[in-house]
Amino acid sequence: MSDQIYQAASVRRPQLNFRLVAMIVASAMFMEQLDATVLATALPTMARDFGVSAPSMSVALTSYLLSLAIFIPASGLIADRYGSRTVFRSAIAVFVAGSIFCALAPNLFCLVLARLLQGLGGAMMMPVGRLVLLRTVDRKDMMNAMSWLLVPALIGPILGPPVGGLIVTYLDWRWIFYINVPIGILGFTLVSIYIEDFKGTTRKRFDTVGFILSGIALGSLLFGFESSSRSGEGAFALFLIAVGLLFGIAYLKHAKRHPSPIMDFSLMKIPSFGTSVIAGSLTRITQGAQPFLLPLYFQLGFGLSAAKAGQLVTAAAIGSMAMKAFAPRILRRFGFRSSLVFNGVIATVGYALCALFRPDWPLGLIFAILAMCGFFMSFQFTAYNTVAYDEIDRDRMSSATSFYTTFQQLMLSLGICVGALALHTSMSFTGSHTPQLHDFSAAFLFVTAISISATFWNLRFSKTAGADISGHGGGKLSHAEH
Repeated sequence: MSDQIYQAASVRRPQLNFRLVAMIVASAMFMEQLDATVLATALPTMARDFGVSAPSMSVALTSYLLSLAIFIPASGLIADRYGSRTVFRSAIAVFVAGSIFCALAPNLFCLVLARLLQGLGGAMMMPVGRLVLLRTVDRKDMMNAMSWLLVPALIGPILGPPVGGLIVTYLDWRWIFYINVPIGILGFTLVSIYIEDFKGTTRKRFDTVGFILSGIALGSLLFGFESSSRSGEGAFALFLIAVGLLFGIAYLKHAKRHPSPIMDFSLMKIPSFGTSVIAGSLTRITQGAQPFLLPLYFQLGFGLSAAKAGQLVTAAAIGSMAMKAFAPRILRRFGFRSSLVFNGVIATVGYALCALFRPDWPLGLIFAILAMCGFFMSFQFTAYNTVAYDEIDRDRMSSATSFYTTFQQLMLSLGICVGALALHTSMSFTGSHTPQLHDFSAAFLFVTAISISATFWNLRFSKTAGADISGHGGGKLSHAEH
């Protein structure tokens, strides 16, 4: 990845403190990630207010996923055309506006429309926020900045359910959406003051057909994965997944003929990027399954209250926060390849230990193990999300961020599907009507077996991959050495 990306930023304005840039972007991403999961806890209460059944409220979740699926692939091209700061700032404004409309919604139909609008803002915030960071922060500070940036992406899904429970218990559910307003206003203001407005150097024709095909494919896959986690919707989930796969194949055929496809799969030929996408996707399946499995495990298997289960699950968020101070030092000492190989095994084994949890275990020990899991898994994603862009040129940076974010969202959703499928399969073998402890154990072992397979791909990283980012082995290397 050329240093021109970072030199361009410094020519236009003095180099900003990387922590400030990272935290500005992270605040917006935290708002989006928290909101994506906090709603689930409040759905029964909202159903009573709207006079509908609780299961029918799931459309409030899937409508948001629909917007993400449609607009994430287009985010890079839009940022290139209108400027990363303009699009990022607009995305925050749209997300906040959608949040206000959600809070004011008088019925389920209006809530769904507001969630669609909110999803449009969220779809632009995730990849464009990462693009802002890549184009603003100096290369030598990239590891530190990325470790700050990825914390909200990891702790948002973990904190969502307990935060939602507290709001529903002590406040009105509408405050789930109102809390986004001050965060959004602050983020909008800081972006306007501190973030440079980068535009693409070349004009590309918008891929309308690809936009439609990818939207249907990704929307169907995300809906299918999400539906598979709910009992009684297996056939519908399979239908949606089949539709998604068919349209996905149609998109791949279309992309081969289009000069600038909305999702550029030729990026996968770049060694560090392609390997990071594949290895990161396998690992994200395990990460995506945890927010689904752990709360159920502690409530159904241990008999803990929702509040107590939520407190235990937040241990992973604490571990994620602790990681950010260590990641740059570890990567400087050992490099990306060795760190990803060994840390990936440790992180996976940590989550596999969850299969051994039993009600007679001290809660303090369980909390410590989950904090360790959060620490090592957070490091893994920090490394993946940084080394992925090591060999990406400036002109392809926006395409790469939207492509990477699309797969990130897809794999996290697939993790829920895989976790639910593993749990239900174990129940069918044992004849249980409700999941037992051994069913949860089987599910944890199954999803961690998937992430351990990422070790094979981690070994495919070059020994010098990302060396000029981490400083491992003496620093800067040419592309020929990668």
